[in-house]
Amino acid sequence: MKLLDLTLREGEQRPGVEYTVEQKVDAARELDRLGADFVQIGFPVAGERTQKVCKRLDIEADVTGLARAIPSDVAAALDAGVDVVDLFAPASDAQLDAVLGASRESMIKSVQEAAKLAREGGSDVHFTAMDGFRTCPAHLDDLFAAVDADWYTVADTVGSRTPAGVERLLEALDADLGSIGVHFHEDIGVGTANALAAGRAGAGKVDVSIGGIGERAGNTATEEFVAAAAVGGEPIDLAVDESSLLPVANRVLDALGEDVKPTKPLLGAEVFSHESGLHTAAMLDEPSTFEPFDPVRFGGKRRLLFGVSTGAGAARKLLKRAGREPTDDRVEALLARLGDLDEEIGVEEAIAVANDVDG
Repeated sequence: MKLLDLTLREGEQRPGVEYTVEQKVDAARELDRLGADFVQIGFPVAGERTQKVCKRLDIEADVTGLARAIPSDVAAALDAGVDVVDLFAPASDAQLDAVLGASRESMIKSVQEAAKLAREGGSDVHFTAMDGFRTCPAHLDDLFAAVDADWYTVADTVGSRTPAGVERLLEALDADLGSIGVHFHEDIGVGTANALAAGRAGAGKVDVSIGGIGERAGNTATEEFVAAAAVGGEPIDLAVDESSLLPVANRVLDALGEDVKPTKPLLGAEVFSHESGLHTAAMLDEPSTFEPFDPVRFGGKRRLLFGVSTGAGAARKLLKRAGREPTDDRVEALLARLGDLDEEIGVEEAIAVANDVDG
């Protein structure tokens, strides 16, 4: 399954957010190191920054620029030098009326002409059907058959679909799902689950964003999708460097000046940290007892913490690690020392304390 990373475009679509050229260039290079197949750098017609970013990039990933199905947007994308003109247009009846105020036939003609312009300019073409998951499957089939594109993306623009609905719509399409992409938002918290459902159904591409940053509640998070695709019950093949996933994600967010909540899946400071006495005691022997996977697989690091919450079981194991007999007196002394600490300490420090207790 191909990954189109839209961190740079969706991230700026939030109120008050604007990245510098340098920030975008640094982030795009990191995304390329991860192995993203496509990196969407922005909306070229909106200003010179996106064009400057494109001209400075020399990456393996295909650089895509978003464009409405109008000549000026396509021209701006071509002038920027993108590899892919990523066209979009409303597909649902509601959006055709409210956004375009045009008929379906008129919309299709506009997209056809825009795709032709992009092709003539030497670009590949992607096409996204806005609000596609609230569009009749027959209308989507007609639209995709009429437009000359390399990829066709069905977008859950309002973030209202669940995995079962995603699978139903994709299975109802006559189009070759291998050329179909999907785009989800996290408005009801199922963007990653939807992307996995689409992958199981046979979709060939998914839009993702580092940290899930994006408009409103955000988008399918790159790191969540990659990890879930790897360790889930039905693995999905991706051409990414798993071991660099979390380091790259953190460098991208640092480059863009984005904060990460401590409990953010995979990226938060607390997600691979364990302090509970029961948990740490078990994990000293077998980490998988309280972990879904070894964080090292994705470039992360486990933290076992010891302090006031440490129990007798963990204390005994720390003493054994220190090469000392875990007598009751030593266990009690170690627990007292750990309980007096101002802050929790890691395994190696805790073993050093265990080695130092009296008894």
